[in-house]
Amino acid sequence: MSRTRSEPCHEPLKASKLFAFPEKLSDFFVLLMRLGLIVCLVASISLALHSAFSTRTRWFSFPDHLSRNVSDRKFGPTNISHLLFGLAGTVHTWPNRSRYGELWWDTNTTRGFVWLDEKPEENVSRQGVVSVPYRVSEDWSRFKYLSSQSAVRIARIVLESYKLGLPNVRWFVMGDDDTVFFTDNLVSVLASYDHNQMYYIGGSSESVEQDTLHSYDMAFGGGGFAISFPLAAQLVKVFDGCLDRYYTFYGSDQRVWACVSELGVPLTKQRGFHQFDIRGDPFGILSAHPLAPLLSLHHLDNLEPMFPNQTQIESVESLMRAYRIDPRRILQQSFCYNHRRKWSVTIAWGYTVQIYASLLTAKDLQTPLLTFKTWRSWSDGPFTFNTRPMSSDPCGQPITYFLDKVQEVGRSGTLTTYKRFVAKIGNSCGTADYARAMAVQSIKVASLKMDLEHWRKAPRRQCCEIMDRGTVKDSSLRIRIRKCRPWETITI
Repeated sequence: MSRTRSEPCHEPLKASKLFAFPEKLSDFFVLLMRLGLIVCLVASISLALHSAFSTRTRWFSFPDHLSRNVSDRKFGPTNISHLLFGLAGTVHTWPNRSRYGELWWDTNTTRGFVWLDEKPEENVSRQGVVSVPYRVSEDWSRFKYLSSQSAVRIARIVLESYKLGLPNVRWFVMGDDDTVFFTDNLVSVLASYDHNQMYYIGGSSESVEQDTLHSYDMAFGGGGFAISFPLAAQLVKVFDGCLDRYYTFYGSDQRVWACVSELGVPLTKQRGFHQFDIRGDPFGILSAHPLAPLLSLHHLDNLEPMFPNQTQIESVESLMRAYRIDPRRILQQSFCYNHRRKWSVTIAWGYTVQIYASLLTAKDLQTPLLTFKTWRSWSDGPFTFNTRPMSSDPCGQPITYFLDKVQEVGRSGTLTTYKRFVAKIGNSCGTADYARAMAVQSIKVASLKMDLEHWRKAPRRQCCEIMDRGTVKDSSLRIRIRKCRPWETITI
């Protein structure tokens, strides 16, 4: 139907009509109302946007006294300057244990302190040399404790390190004064995490009895652990009160774990941290290291030296020589077979090579030999990983070679030499197969340096192959380590 003149016409409101000068007084009031509605609408939208952005800014902001370096902490790859180490020590233990710190600490690049219970005398250091600078802990006597007051002081190293307000810190790394850190690998591992998130990274004890006594979800302090800056920022707000809530705990690391748990942050486990809650010879673990970068070693003074005929300090120095040439490959295991001679060969790069005069499965070769005991009871287990006993038959025991030389080949290659170790009590195996293996006096291992991206990919053990068809030349065997081919398996 067509519209008649008497019907109202509902035309869209045009801007020209909205802001036209009113012809009547009533139209003027209508105009004012419309303008008021528009002003209110604009003001509401502006207020909502301001509230949203200001809330977001507050949520992600760091404490005011450290906000000057927020941009530095957020962007760019993590390097050694972003780590702040806090080592727990005393004036009585540090003079001897400082020797371990000197092996890994770089005064030009490493940041941090060993925290002592009191100010040391001038001659506290060994021969007047202390690579790691020290700080004296604040008064801790006001806190409650049941069995270990020193644990309160050591736990507060996290808080006191944060309170220093040093610039550009992304990670607080805690350890003991006898912890040996492998910093290149540690930086590489921490760089794979978002340091702007709340992370608590470390490792458990090797001995089940220790994990049961404390916690499987706790990072053991001697092996070392890392706390990201955002987690530390929240932790320090509740830390002192938290210490009194858990005054019945024994260890400092257990107190830190409990306080982190109250913030709802779980432990992110890294297998390269070694608390070494073991007794005896660490050879079994080191020669079958898990498929993970080596990050730390602890309790070395309570263990037999890693290398025969060396002190423990000399042993760490030997390991460090190989580590500095190829940090990512240190202790990484490879194994291969000489089917003609029926030999199994396993390599822990930079440390040892073993020859078995028999063919063992990959499962056996990657399982650590039981050369050590538990920490508390000196028992054969249980441990948090599988072990295999040393054969009682001398013919089933490996012939062992230890690192003798390490050298670079060009810019990307390495050549390591391992010499046979003759135990004081010699093997009594008289078989011809064993005698042929015993004729090998040294083993040379060639490899390319492990690339930086290796640990950022899906982990896979690298392969090795015995060169020259296993021919022994000048009492020496040659082996090459290489990446496994996609279809390759390590099969007897």
